[in-house]
This record gives sequence, structure tokens and C-alpha cells, in this order.
Amino acid sequence: MTRDERSAGRGAVTLFLCGDVMTGRGIDQVLPHPVHPRLYEPYVRSAVDYVTLAERENGPIPRGVAFDYVWGDALTELGRIAPDLRIINLETAVTTSETPWPRKGIHYRMHPRNIPCLNAAGIDACVLANNHVLDWGRAGLEETLTTLRQAGVETVGAGGDLASASAPRVLGFSGGGRLLVYACAHPSSGVPPGWEAGAGRPGVSLLGAFSPEAVERIGR
Repeated sequence: MTRDERSAGRGAVTLFLCGDVMTGRGIDQVLPHPVHPRLYEPYVRSAVDYVTLAERENGPIPRGVAFDYVWGDALTELGRIAPDLRIINLETAVTTSETPWPRKGIHYRMHPRNIPCLNAAGIDACVLANNHVLDWGRAGLEETLTTLRQAGVETVGAGGDLASASAPRVLGFSGGGRLLVYACAHPSSGVPPGWEAGAGRPGVSLLGAFSPEAVERIGR
């Protein structure tokens, strides 16, 4: 049964929701257009090392793989289930920025020219309210937003200012329905306070506290 037939037959909506999608480091390195592998952390200094570690356990891994390679058997399952919408939490900046956020232990990034790996899985929208989208600074965030938009992938939870970072995204699907997607981050998830979007300042939608006032703000 196709998703059009399912939606028409029972009015149900099937969603693919996937958290913590990280397409940087070793994954970016085996795709056709890897960024410079240099890492700014104490344990591993090169993203290529993650490929080497994987090869020790699983054997040789080709380089310059097709964009659908990284999803493996998941694509077969997605095709079988045929969800109406596919939404992921993208925990990777999509940028060529060489300026990592200072005093942060881990920085994830994928080259913008590798964005077809998301298209290969039919991703409709990326939640960006997380602790990695600004790993490469505000310039890296802006490049991420631009790259995703040009690839036809909606974004939510981060933006060029507070209004855009806080706004929901409206996703349409077959049968004329629509889904509103909201996203915000909390400092307990490792998001630096300085990442909060503001008036004219790119950043994430940051929830300062779990309180009635915060709920009211989200509602507005």
C-alpha cells in the first residue's frame, strides 16, 4: 500500500522521526566531498581516524560512496513503510567553516556538497535546536540554513534571528493535510547559552526554564 492509498483510506498519518543524525566525521569522509578532516579535540585529531576504526572492525570501506550508502538497509524499511513525512534531528553543521566554536569539546560538520545524502533518504525537515548546529560558529549556522533550504529541506529550531528560530514549520503531505513542527533546545542538553537566537542574531530557539512562562512563550 502506498502512502497516498493509506492516507486516503483511513485518514492516518505516518511519521518517520529520527534523533541524533550525525553525518560528519567518518561519514562525511567517505562521501564524495569531505571537508578537511582536522578535528579540534584532545582524543582524535583527524576524522579519517573514525573510518580507520570502523575498518578494523568491519573490513575495507570504499571512499566516494554513493549518497544513499550511509543509510544502508534503513532505506528499504523506509520504502516499505512509506511515511508521509520524514523528520530528523540533524546534529551536524553543514558548512566549510574552519572556525570551531571556542572551548567546546566536540565539533561536527559535513561538507555542503554532501547534502544529497539527506535527499537520498527523502528527508522533509531537519530539527536544528541542538548542541551541534553552531559547532562552527554563526557563519556555519547560516551556511547550514542556506544549504538545507537550497536542497529543499525545511528547518526548525534555529534561524537567522529569534523570530525565525522560534517559528514552527508547516509541512504539507498527500491528501491536503499539514503538520506543524516546533522545536526548542534546553541548556541541559549541552547547548551553550551564547547560542540563543536574538533580534538580528542567528542562533537556536533556547528554552531557558521548564516553567508555565516558558510554555506560554512557546504557545505564542
